[in-house]
Amino acid sequence: MVFKRPLLCTLGAIAFYALQACAATTITVSSTASHPVPTTLCEYATNIYAAICSLTSGDGGLYAEMLQNRAFQQVTPNTTDALVAWSAVNGAQLTIIADPKPVSSALPNSLQVKIPTGKTGAVGFSNSGFWGIKVDSTWTYTASLYFKFPVASSFSGTLTIALQTATGQTLAQGTTAIRGSQTTWKQVQLTLKPTKTASNTNNVFTVSLDGKAASGQTIDFAMLSLFPPTFKNRPNGMRVDIAEALAETGPAFFRFPGGNNIGQTVATRWQWNATVGSLLDRPGRVGDWGYVNTDGLGLLEYLEFLEDVGMEPIMAVWSGYALGGTQIAEVDLAPYIQQAKDQINFVIGNPATSAPAALRASLGHPEPFTLKYVEIGNEDFFAATTYPYRFHDFFGNLSAAFPDITFIATSDVGDPVLTPTPEAYDVHVYQTPSWFAQNSFYYDSFERNGTKYFEGEYAAISTNANDIFGTPSDGRLLFPTMQSTTGEAAFMTGLERNSDIVFAAAYAPLLQHVNSTQWTPDLVSFDAGQVIRSTSFYAQKLFSLNKGDEYLPSTLPSPTGTVFWSVVRSTADKSVIIKISNTIGTTAPLVFQLPFSNVASTGTLQLLQGAETASNTPEQPNLVVPVTSTIATGKTINYSAPGFSVSVIKVQAS
Repeated sequence: MVFKRPLLCTLGAIAFYALQACAATTITVSSTASHPVPTTLCEYATNIYAAICSLTSGDGGLYAEMLQNRAFQQVTPNTTDALVAWSAVNGAQLTIIADPKPVSSALPNSLQVKIPTGKTGAVGFSNSGFWGIKVDSTWTYTASLYFKFPVASSFSGTLTIALQTATGQTLAQGTTAIRGSQTTWKQVQLTLKPTKTASNTNNVFTVSLDGKAASGQTIDFAMLSLFPPTFKNRPNGMRVDIAEALAETGPAFFRFPGGNNIGQTVATRWQWNATVGSLLDRPGRVGDWGYVNTDGLGLLEYLEFLEDVGMEPIMAVWSGYALGGTQIAEVDLAPYIQQAKDQINFVIGNPATSAPAALRASLGHPEPFTLKYVEIGNEDFFAATTYPYRFHDFFGNLSAAFPDITFIATSDVGDPVLTPTPEAYDVHVYQTPSWFAQNSFYYDSFERNGTKYFEGEYAAISTNANDIFGTPSDGRLLFPTMQSTTGEAAFMTGLERNSDIVFAAAYAPLLQHVNSTQWTPDLVSFDAGQVIRSTSFYAQKLFSLNKGDEYLPSTLPSPTGTVFWSVVRSTADKSVIIKISNTIGTTAPLVFQLPFSNVASTGTLQLLQGAETASNTPEQPNLVVPVTSTIATGKTINYSAPGFSVSVIKVQAS
């Protein structure tokens, strides 16, 4: 996720503008639609790792695994850092070792535990999760691990897996018998049913043995796991509350595998084939934001989640450029193009003719997934000198193999010149709230030449135009505010107006763990126990659930004004939907004149309103939420948009 300075807004040949003053502004709505509204417009995309910019937006966030550093992936053995999230219980000696007989070639490290002599009671180790573990008595947890004795012994005893409070109170536990003769890896899987709900998330996962019985024993552990119930009960699935928050907006698409996390170096790039199959075969990787991705949330898990929610993928393929600066020479592109083909074939290929598709079928999904859009790279304006040949070669080969897919370019629009002309561009903008309001006409002047646009990342992130990426003390927002939300909503009215060429749009970043954040603000925040829907989340939801399917031209707002609107129609229920964003604190009186013969005398108003700096935070997660009411309507609708508000008026009209 990197800021790209967008083109300056050009007004061009814009129609007439409504004057904004103390008197009511009159907006005349046309009865004739100018164009259909794409189903993908005004959704959000998840750049599920990097462009989400939270250490745990995937791992420890959307991905339901509750143990941090569960398989000791990509860590340096025999170091303290390798033990992140793990602690000794009652004097056990813990070391991450490069195991001479690892649980798999992809997971070379294991946790070696030595039980000292002279100990009584439970001795072992614990995991603190991702800054806590939620323990709910209504849930059944699935715990698992692999263990072996590096040297055979006569030991015979009981291994206890438990969930405990920070003070040592046991909330749930399960046991299994183990023997010192087990010198090859064996998996243990137990269900844990808490006897009570913990009062907070300051809880731990523990593995222990009786200190006296196990005195002097050494045991190796690998691939430890703890799962709560998951969204749609998918094995290796998604965290329920986060998944439900995303699903409630009715999203149409999902962008993955995630912005800049596609690759810092060639060696550490995201590779689809390292993210599928057994978890034992996924080595993980150091992501572009400096933290380890377990890749438990892999290509298949993404696709199944999209299928469960009803979203379509916008999938990126690595295009020969790594953020560290490496750019693959044209003569060396062939294997990377083939890997991209294989990635696409895993998603939509025929198992009878494609090995990647046959792999998909063997993993339980013989039918192809839906895939209409593929991005060639991500933010390739950083490597603009080589993107022309990389785009040309990737597009040429991929479009020949998959003629029904739309391939999206990721360089600046028109610079450099790409051959052939891209079918679509991905545009990213991070700016101030006022910039978004003042650029609601950004796309009005774009040529209608067949090229489409995906507003793939956008957000108001700072109030300081001179230091967009500065610190909170210099204007950077920690959470969306009503000022930033209304600026974005103003911009969204322009996206809706230009949805003849803007086929999709996505707020970014999507997710952040409040205990480990590299980028703010984000659409949805969370910790181990709660989900915080931001003011911008609610604006996105209002737009998404009230898209309509036809755009109705109306009197245009002033590009330099402070109140913005768009009007659409839903042919399914014969309703007219008016969206309004007031970007300042002063009430804006508006009059909408509808041209229809039959207009209901009442309609619904969904109103998101708050103070300029109001934010939903972990301390006040519901400070600003939409309120639905009934209002008087008719052929003439008089409405005063409150200061710093997003309003959606829906009325039956025919």
